[in-house]
Amino acid sequence: MAHEPILTMAGVHARYDVTPVLRGIDLTVAAGEIVAVIGRNGVGKTTLMRCTIGLLPAASGAITYAGRNITSFSADRRARLGIGYIPQGRDVFPRMTVEENLQVGELIGQSRKPPATDLVFDYFPILKERRKQLAGTMSGGQQQQLAIGRALIGSPKLLLLDEPSEGIQPSIVQMICRALRSIRDKFGTTIVFVEQNLDTILALAERCVVMEKGQIIAEIPAGQVTQDSVRQHLLI
Repeated sequence: MAHEPILTMAGVHARYDVTPVLRGIDLTVAAGEIVAVIGRNGVGKTTLMRCTIGLLPAASGAITYAGRNITSFSADRRARLGIGYIPQGRDVFPRMTVEENLQVGELIGQSRKPPATDLVFDYFPILKERRKQLAGTMSGGQQQQLAIGRALIGSPKLLLLDEPSEGIQPSIVQMICRALRSIRDKFGTTIVFVEQNLDTILALAERCVVMEKGQIIAEIPAGQVTQDSVRQHLLI
C-alpha cells in the first residue's frame, strides 16, 4: 500500500516552555501506511502527535504533509487539509450527544467533502444506535468509537491516534483495529498511532518507529513486526 510520502518530519524540535521534549525528529510516512510509534512512557510520543497536528508548535525543523510545508500552520488549518487527530483520553464533548459530537467533525471537514456520516455508522453501528445519547454517559469503548468517528467524518487522508486502546476492553480494541485496517484498505487512509499495548500494536501496525529521549532511535520494518521485536523495544 505504501507510495509517496504523505508526512515528513525533518529535524523537528519542540519544547514545553523551556523544557525540550522532541530533539530532532526525522520521520517519513508513506501514503497508505499504518505506523506505530512505540517506546516507554515519557519519551515524547504524545508530544510527537501534538506537534504533528499543530497543538504544539515546532521550535525548529520542518513538517511536510502531502508535499506542502505545514510547519507554521495552526491545528485547525491542518485538520481542514485532511489530518484527523484522536487524542489520548478520547476528549469527546461529554454534555453533547453522539450526533452533536459528530457534527463538530463535520465543521472541520466541511470545506473538502460531504460528511462521511454513513461510513462512520457502518463501521461503528453503536453510534447510530446511540446517536441521541450524551457522550459522557457512554462506556470508554463507545467514547473511543465516537472520537474516531468524529475524526473520520471529515474524510481525513492522515489519521493520528494517541493510545487508542487505553482503558478499553480487548474485544472492542480488536474491533476498532479491524475497522481502521478496513478504512485504510478501502480508502487509502494513512494511520500513525502511539501505543503501549502489545496486542494492539501487533493487530494494527505494519511498521514501528521507536522513540527514546525525544528522538526516533530505531525502526521495526514492515514484515518484521512480531511479538519478540516489539516487546524488545517496549522494554528498552
